[in-house]
Amino acid sequence: MSAAEAASGPTAAELLDFVRRTADDAALVAALPLDPEGRTWLRLEGPGGSEAWLIGWPPGTGTGWHDHAESIGAFTIASGALREHSLAARLPADGWKTLELNEGIDRTRELTTGRGRAFGRHHVHEVLNASGQEHAVSVHAYYPPLPLIRRYSRVGAVLRLEQTERPEDWQ
Repeated sequence: MSAAEAASGPTAAELLDFVRRTADDAALVAALPLDPEGRTWLRLEGPGGSEAWLIGWPPGTGTGWHDHAESIGAFTIASGALREHSLAARLPADGWKTLELNEGIDRTRELTTGRGRAFGRHHVHEVLNASGQEHAVSVHAYYPPLPLIRRYSRVGAVLRLEQTERPEDWQ
């Protein structure tokens, strides 16, 4: 992404403001169908050409480790709670399949209703609903619209690139 493209789109703070305002829309959140076993979602119109989603998370579901490539993003919890595991290190964008991670870079956040966060490019994380009983609903926004998602497996300190998904894989 060029500097001009980055300057023309919404900032991470603007995305965070959007997801917070959207999460406060009780009628929209209530309109999301919830499935007892799999995540559900509605695509939303994000600000400034961004991609946005309202996502329902049944108990025990999660994303697995992934990043959003060159996109910045934000998400907030509309109801329930989600846990985010992330890495406090900038990983190389390309050119690797396996990395051994240093000690001390793991971060965990418990995000409850009304709480959210923004993140930069190449942010590697996993998000999950650790509840055994309660659905969670969250709002997410990304800019530029997701060019790809890289999925990883993790065993101990070893992070391995497993798959690269493009928009046609999930739409």
